[in-house]
Amino acid sequence: MLTRIYQTLLYGMATVSGLMLIWIMVSVIASVVMRNLGLQPFAWLFTSAEYGLLYMTMLGAPWLVREKGHVHIELLTAALPNGPRRMLSRAVAAACVLVCAILTWKGVELVMTNIARGDFDTRAYYYPRWLLTIAFPFSFGLMAVEFSRFVFGQDLMHSGEAGIHE
Repeated sequence: MLTRIYQTLLYGMATVSGLMLIWIMVSVIASVVMRNLGLQPFAWLFTSAEYGLLYMTMLGAPWLVREKGHVHIELLTAALPNGPRRMLSRAVAAACVLVCAILTWKGVELVMTNIARGDFDTRAYYYPRWLLTIAFPFSFGLMAVEFSRFVFGQDLMHSGEAGIHE
């Protein structure tokens, strides 16, 4: 049950990330068309695209880890025998867990600082900064969970096959 909820959350975040990519495309096209027609694009249009880039990246990243969609080079792992390759892959995944855990911790500190100070992003409109920075600890925390699956689970992050595989 908990696994299904977690997986639904992950795939839901990836879906929202994809929708944000569509929004960014629409907002850029709208801005360009408005400029070509001699109109001033809405200030919120550009700002929402900027926010969308942040949220799109953060919300889609945990799903990418699960699907092994992040860029990594298999040159070394392809040259190693199965045993050392498995150990190296798990060590790399453990390092990723450590980095994501540190970034989660620092992200929580950043969000708490934004809340304590009452910080706002004031470009197109007043937007509480913590609503932007909350994406960091949330996303990096989920990425730590996903990378830990490659440390402790059956599946490895690295296939041991060099080249492009689609």
